[in-house]
Amino acid sequence: MDCPAEEQLIRMKLAGFSTIKKLSFDLENRNLTVFHEGELGDIKTAIASLNFGDSVTESISYEGALIDENDIADKKMLWTVLIINFSVFVVEIVFGLIANSMGLVADAVDELSDAFVYALSLYAISRTIIVKKRISKISGVFQLSLALWGFVEVFSRFIESEIIPNPLIMIIFSCIALAGNTATLILLGKSKTKEVHIKASVICSSNDVIANIGVIVAAILVYILQNRIPDLVIGAIVFSFVLRGAIVVFKLSK
Repeated sequence: MDCPAEEQLIRMKLAGFSTIKKLSFDLENRNLTVFHEGELGDIKTAIASLNFGDSVTESISYEGALIDENDIADKKMLWTVLIINFSVFVVEIVFGLIANSMGLVADAVDELSDAFVYALSLYAISRTIIVKKRISKISGVFQLSLALWGFVEVFSRFIESEIIPNPLIMIIFSCIALAGNTATLILLGKSKTKEVHIKASVICSSNDVIANIGVIVAAILVYILQNRIPDLVIGAIVFSFVLRGAIVVFKLSK
C-alpha cells in the first residue's frame, strides 16, 4: 500500500464490515490502523485478497475515543462552510424573490442543498464507513428532490410569467455568493481526508462557483435583451447541476 489508489481499494474492500469503526492510513510508512470490534479474522482475509503483501504488525485492545487531528480539523472546516452556505442561501433566496429571478432562486436552493450536505458531513465524521455511505445517499436524495422541484418551477414561470427580473440585483448578489463559494472551495481543498462525505462537499462547491458565474452572465443578457428567458435558462442549468451532483453523490455512496 503506497498510493491513494490502493488506499481507496482497501476502503472499498472493507466497506461492508459493520464491525469497523475507523480506518487510519499512513501511506508514507505503508501502515493501516483498523479500529474494529470483535475478531480480526475476516477483515484480515479481505485485505489479504488484494495481494498487497500485508502482514499484521500489532493487535491491541483500545478503549480510547476514535478522534484524531484530521477529524477535529474537518469539523471546524465543515462548520465554517455550513455557516457560509446557509448565509448565502438566506441572502440569495430573499433577493431572488425580490428581483423575480429564477436564476438567483435556483442558486439559493443549490446553496441550501449544500448546507444540508455539510450538516450531514459533520454528523458523519468519526462514524463507520457504512454510516458515511448512508449519509451520502441521504444527501443525494435531498439534492434530487430539490432539482425536480426546480425544473417544475422553471417550467411554470416560463408558461405563466412575463415579468423581467432585476439584473442589477442578480449581479450584486451573485457576486456575493461567488465570493462565499470560492472561500468554501478553498477551505475544503485544505482537508487532509479524502473520504466520501468530504468528496461530496467538494462536488457541491465546485458546481456552485460555476453556477454563480452563470447567473452573472444571465443577468447581463437580461439587461441587454430586456427578456426573462436568460434568467429561466440559467435557472434550469443550475438545477441540472443540482441533479448531476445528486447522481455523482449516489455513485460515491456505492
